[in-house]
Amino acid sequence: MLTCITDHTHQRGDYLALAQALMLAIMVMIAACNKAPSYVAPSERAGIPAELAEDQVSNIDTFLGERPHENEERLAQEIATLMAHSIEKSYRKTGTAVRDAHPKAHGCVKALFQVDNSIADSLAKGVFQPGRAYEAWIRFSNSSADPNQPDLTGDGRGMAIKLKGIEQDNPLEKDGEGVSQDFIMINHPVFIMDDPSNYLSFQQEITSENWLDKLRIPFTLGFKGAWNAYQITRKKIENPLQVRYWSMVPYQLGTGPGRQAIKFSAMPFVDPNRSCPVLQDKFPPNPSRDFLRQALRHTLARGSTCMQFMLQPRATSMSVENSKEEWKEADAPFAKVATIHIPEQEFDTPEQNRFCENLSFDPWHALPEHRPLGVVNRLRRVIYPQISATRHQLNSAPRVESQGMQREK
Repeated sequence: MLTCITDHTHQRGDYLALAQALMLAIMVMIAACNKAPSYVAPSERAGIPAELAEDQVSNIDTFLGERPHENEERLAQEIATLMAHSIEKSYRKTGTAVRDAHPKAHGCVKALFQVDNSIADSLAKGVFQPGRAYEAWIRFSNSSADPNQPDLTGDGRGMAIKLKGIEQDNPLEKDGEGVSQDFIMINHPVFIMDDPSNYLSFQQEITSENWLDKLRIPFTLGFKGAWNAYQITRKKIENPLQVRYWSMVPYQLGTGPGRQAIKFSAMPFVDPNRSCPVLQDKFPPNPSRDFLRQALRHTLARGSTCMQFMLQPRATSMSVENSKEEWKEADAPFAKVATIHIPEQEFDTPEQNRFCENLSFDPWHALPEHRPLGVVNRLRRVIYPQISATRHQLNSAPRVESQGMQREK
C-alpha cells in the first residue's frame, strides 16, 4: 500500500498521505483481530460444485463491460472453501454457526416495497413496474465478523431487502430457495476489493492467527482498498433507519439490447401520505452493547417510517469491474423508483429472530433483469450458496423460503 505514495516525501501533502497509510494499516489490522477463525485445509464436504464456478465466465457480459480475471473460477472455489471452513472452526468453538459477515442483526422487519406510479421507461424493468407493490423482509446488521461487537464500535452497517411474491421463474438462483428478489447494501458507496487473487489473499490473512500475515493486509488491499476499509470501519450511527445505504457493486437493469448497468441506494424518506416522520435519534448517554436494536425497536413501536429506493444508471466511462471507485452522483445521478414503507410493528420476538437468522440473502436471488455484474458479484455467486449451506447444515436449521415464516417442503 505504501508504494502508492510518491517519492516526493518532502512535500507536506505526501507526509499526510504517509501518515494516513500508516493509520490505515493499524486500523485494518485491528479490525482483522476481531475475526477469530483461522484457515484450515479444505475438506471434501466443503467443496464447491464446479459447474457453479464455470458458469461465471460463460455468462460474462462484455456489452456492459464485464471481463474475466485470470483463474477466476479456481479462486472463487478456494475463497468459498476457506470461508466455509472459517464458519466450521467458529462452530467448533461456540456451538453455533453464524454468517461469515454481518452476523449481528439489529432486527428483521416487515415492509412494503411500493414502486412509484410514474418512473422513466428506461428504469421500468423487472420488479420496477409502475404501481407494483411487494411485501418484503429487511434485515439490518453490523458488518463485523464478531457477533458480540458493541454497536458503538465503528463498523459498516448492512441493509438487506428480500422482495416476496415474485411471479416469475428465476434462472439465476442456484440454492433451491423460493423465488425472490434480494437487494444487498451497506452504508458506504464502494467496496475494498476488485481482484480475485487479492481477495483470496485477504481472506487468508484476515483469518490467520499469525501477526506477520496480518501485516500484509494493507499491502493486499492497496492504498485505495485500505482507505475504503478505514472509511467503512469508522462509521458510527444512531439508528439503522436514519442511514443511507448503497449497493457498492453494479447490477444489470433490463434484458436484451436495451439493458444497462446500474447501482442502487436506499435512504430515509419523508412521505406525508404515509405519515412517515423525520427521524432524529441521537446517541444515548450510556449506549448498551445492542443499542441499535433498541433504537430500531423503539422507533417502530412509536409508528411507521419510510425509505426511498433509487437507481443510478451508469455514465459511459464508469467501470462495472472496479468496485473500489465510486460512481460520482454529479456524473451519474440517482433516480427514485420506489418507496419502502416500514409499518409500526413488534419485530423482536424469538420466532421472528429465528426466522430471520435462517433466511439467506444473496445478490443472485435475482430476476434476469437484475443480474449482478462485475467480478465481486461473480465471486459471490460461488461463495454465498456455499457459506449459507454450511451454516444451515451445522446448525441443523431448515432452509426457509422467502414467502413467509414457513419451512420449505
